Amino acid sequence: MHTHDDAQAVFDQPFWDNLYSERPNIWSGHANQVLITEASKLTPGSALDVGSGEGADAFWLADNGWKTTGADISPIALERARQAQGDRTVEWLHRDLTEWAPPAASFDLVSAHFFHLPPTQFQPAVLRFGDAVTSGGHLLIVGHGPSDALASQHGHAEILFTADQVKALFPTEEWFTVVAEDRARTGTTPDGEQVERLDTVVLLHKL
Repeated sequence: MHTHDDAQAVFDQPFWDNLYSERPNIWSGHANQVLITEASKLTPGSALDVGSGEGADAFWLADNGWKTTGADISPIALERARQAQGDRTVEWLHRDLTEWAPPAASFDLVSAHFFHLPPTQFQPAVLRFGDAVTSGGHLLIVGHGPSDALASQHGHAEILFTADQVKALFPTEEWFTVVAEDRARTGTTPDGEQVERLDTVVLLHKL
């Protein structure tokens, strides 16, 4: 789930529908590299892709043995994902992710990439996603952090988050931190210039 620098600080269904209506494809169509790197180390089971967008992460999970559910606030994005899924089996859910509580202890992996909201919405949402992880499962949260090269250009710096801020939401007696770091990748500026980006990456194991 991404935001644009000129976005309003209200990420509701009209915002996302308007964004998806701008172009036939908003995202690259490729799964996020952090998902590939981290989920490849896990035993496939049931997975929830939060903010599934046009479906690339959900497709990768389904292709790699996961029983996959994709949830998104935008029916436009979900319809694009359905049209592109081919013979993959993916369950698509139209949900307001700022309020939705997935079924408790139902997924071996819950993944949320670039799921950015104001802190008053982000923190309870992430906790709800954690509740959906089964014992022995994993929660993967990836986003833009304040140390990112383009953070100073972001129109809503309050929605950026650090690994420590995510970790602090989850008690250590219930969760083990597998990864909590800033991870470099090559990205592009709005002008098309290549730049090194830093993503906040947190992978937690539920005890």
